[in-house]
Amino acid sequence: MDNRNTFKKTQEVHLSILYYGTPVILLNTLNEDNSTNITPMSSSWALGDRIVLGLSVNGKAIENLKRHPECVVNVPNPSLWKNVEALAPYTGRFPVPDNKKELGFQFLKDKFAVAGLTGIPSKSVLPLRINECPLQIEAKVKHIRIPEEEPSFAVVEVQAIHVHAHKEILIDDSHVDPTKWSPLIYNFRHYFGLGNELGKTFRSEK
Repeated sequence: MDNRNTFKKTQEVHLSILYYGTPVILLNTLNEDNSTNITPMSSSWALGDRIVLGLSVNGKAIENLKRHPECVVNVPNPSLWKNVEALAPYTGRFPVPDNKKELGFQFLKDKFAVAGLTGIPSKSVLPLRINECPLQIEAKVKHIRIPEEEPSFAVVEVQAIHVHAHKEILIDDSHVDPTKWSPLIYNFRHYFGLGNELGKTFRSEK
């Protein structure tokens, strides 16, 4: 059945969240004692060598980035969803901000241990990378903006300076094999992987 010309009825909705399906990232930032904090998040996009991150102003990540403007953007695959979820109820902020406490968050310093993840040294930044994540992007902060009309979150622009990838997902040193790589997708607070390939854009190089 061809649905291209089938009229679809719609209705206006008032969604409680707009997580309509974006990749999960684990953002590593530097604590005051030079240990690494891990923040699970799903608000990001990339263009060229820039990545834009959306962060709560009440979290440890934005506090760390203001003090030390370096980070690692680790991109997990679907097999790591339980590791990501293990981090979800914890914050690196102490004391826990009231709004986070009301949502059930607890303070935790060593997030690598609770998530079963392994920290490895970065090439040019101080925060550790996450060994289990197939993509690990070292980056430096270029700009932080807190919208006047919505001061509960910050928009952070970072510049990628080194990209590390598991060898098994690569075609060569310039291309990831999309048939071997799948990001973990956060879809209305549920975790998904990618489905079967449907096709490719005319600009695809491989």
